[in-house]
Amino acid sequence: MHKRKRLPMKSLDKYVIFSISVLLIFAIVEMVVSSVTHQTHDTLTTCVYAAFGGEILSCALIKIFKLKEAYYE
Repeated sequence: MHKRKRLPMKSLDKYVIFSISVLLIFAIVEMVVSSVTHQTHDTLTTCVYAAFGGEILSCALIKIFKLKEAYYE
C-alpha cells in the first residue's frame, strides 16, 4: 500500500471551519445557559450570528469569484 499525499488546507478553509465551529459551540452553550437560567440573550446571539455568518458569506463569495476567474482563464 502506498500512502496518500495530503493536500495542504488553505487558510480560507480553516477560517470557514473555525466560524462554523464557533457558531455550533455558541448555539449549544446558549441553549444550556438559557435552559438553566430561563433567560435568553437575544442581542448577544444576534451579534454572534451576524458576525460569524457574515464571515462565512464573505468567504463563500471570495471562493465563488476565484472559481469564476479560474474558469474564464
